[in-house]
Amino acid sequence: MDKTRGTVESEISKALTHWEKNYLGRGSVSVKSDILRDMIIVVLRGILTPAEYSLCEKKEGLLKVKDHRNSLVESGIDELKAIIRSITNQEVLSFHTDISTQTGERIMLFKLHTDLQSELS
Repeated sequence: MDKTRGTVESEISKALTHWEKNYLGRGSVSVKSDILRDMIIVVLRGILTPAEYSLCEKKEGLLKVKDHRNSLVESGIDELKAIIRSITNQEVLSFHTDISTQTGERIMLFKLHTDLQSELS
């Protein structure tokens, strides 16, 4: 692979921003991707709407927002895996995600079959 680690991280961030806008209808305020060994860790900031923040003031609403947002992302997992594969030439072994209803951040973690960090070094 001729790409640098920074280039790949930037490509992933741009592609996930594009996916969010096309698949979810709106994108996050900022996206930062980091490659660490056999993982790609993505932090998406500013993903909750003002209405969702209001719902999150009560535990029942908070759980509904988390569940709904996670279901939306999980429904697009095949597309997300294809994006990572097209940029890195790596298969995604597993995908993990969670959202903070306090900060409005989502963390995505893509676990790969091999150590991408070493390949890019």
